[in-house]
Amino acid sequence: MFTDRISDYFEGVAAKYLSAVDADPKRSNQHEIGGLPKVGFKEYLGMPEKTEEYRFKAKQIYISDESIAPETVDGDVTWYDCRRYKPHRRPEYRLYYSSNSVTELLGQGDFLLVAKMRDGSLLMVFTPAGSTIESQLRVIFGLDKVDGSFKAGSVEAVRLHLPLRLMLEGLGIETGGFGANDDVWLERLIANFGGIEFPTTFAFSKYARNSIELSVSPLDNPDHAILNWMDHEEKLFRIYERHLVQRRLREGFGRDGDDVDGFISFSLSVQNRRKSRVGHAFEGYLGELFKLHGLRFEQGGGKGFTTENNSKPDFVFPGFDSYRNPAFPTENIHMLGAKTTCKDRWRQVLSEADRVSEKHLVTLEAAISERQTAEMQSHGLQLVVPLAIHATYTQAQAHWLLSVQGFIERVKATQ
Repeated sequence: MFTDRISDYFEGVAAKYLSAVDADPKRSNQHEIGGLPKVGFKEYLGMPEKTEEYRFKAKQIYISDESIAPETVDGDVTWYDCRRYKPHRRPEYRLYYSSNSVTELLGQGDFLLVAKMRDGSLLMVFTPAGSTIESQLRVIFGLDKVDGSFKAGSVEAVRLHLPLRLMLEGLGIETGGFGANDDVWLERLIANFGGIEFPTTFAFSKYARNSIELSVSPLDNPDHAILNWMDHEEKLFRIYERHLVQRRLREGFGRDGDDVDGFISFSLSVQNRRKSRVGHAFEGYLGELFKLHGLRFEQGGGKGFTTENNSKPDFVFPGFDSYRNPAFPTENIHMLGAKTTCKDRWRQVLSEADRVSEKHLVTLEAAISERQTAEMQSHGLQLVVPLAIHATYTQAQAHWLLSVQGFIERVKATQ
């Protein structure tokens, strides 16, 4: 599994809610953020002299729960003493950033996280207050109490389990440090798959599942199994992907090796494979768990494996024939959607099985906002989350969440 930690990527972090002056250009003629020195950021950004300005590369992101993709701007920010023309006054350091497509979206009360990265750059994430991304960032960085003044977060050596990795990569932060034994794993992967192209997701997942020794049986602890299988596969995938991408880059693109369109097409294929593979792997491992536990089920998608309006639920228990049989007891039918991350896509599950009043959705996403989980409950959707991720939710949410083992027991009771 991955051995990298939050502290491998971040030096320091702080967060606040934006004031009207912070967010509204009509209230201030420039975008300046003050208050960072009080939470220790002089240690990360330095103390420029009166005549100096320090410039940093910065990734600015605006993201909401409704965003299809985050609005992202890569540019420069300036760290300087706003009292530089007042030599007899103590310095007051501020962070200045220019107007752009991200700042146009800001509103009073929005949550802002500022982080100093290990590569020397800054990350600035803006999101509406109460959003899932705010909830996730606060969990990761230990930001319990946030108000209109910056509060320092923690970058303690928290291990980057897959759910946290997925969240950070959704913000464009590339994770996946390489460990001391990765060369050994690469040799094994090349020996199994040839080292020239990717195998099918099914074949790769089977290899990953068979090459990890779990400390607890998947029969005794399916929640532990699904997280460890996914984490291990993600590590192996990144090792093998790195090898194949490096090989392709050495070959070049086009006859002269400089075909720009060919390179862009290849880059997009890499990103698309990452996104689609993790979802298919998740469904595959869930199916394996259900088989091990002796559940009767079918997966949607193939001919005859659909419900109303040609909908394709990920899993139907005990199967589609039972679902379509009016004489089969409705209380013995279960529908389960599977999404590694939810965002607004959870609503898709609501229309996939009209006959089932309480639908289930299993996800790896950590710390979904209370606002979204309340909406799920109001629509009769029960969230299923591996037990280790429950701790990222509030106490009230955790009482409502169902574990993978809890879902399996619920289905077993009807079969």
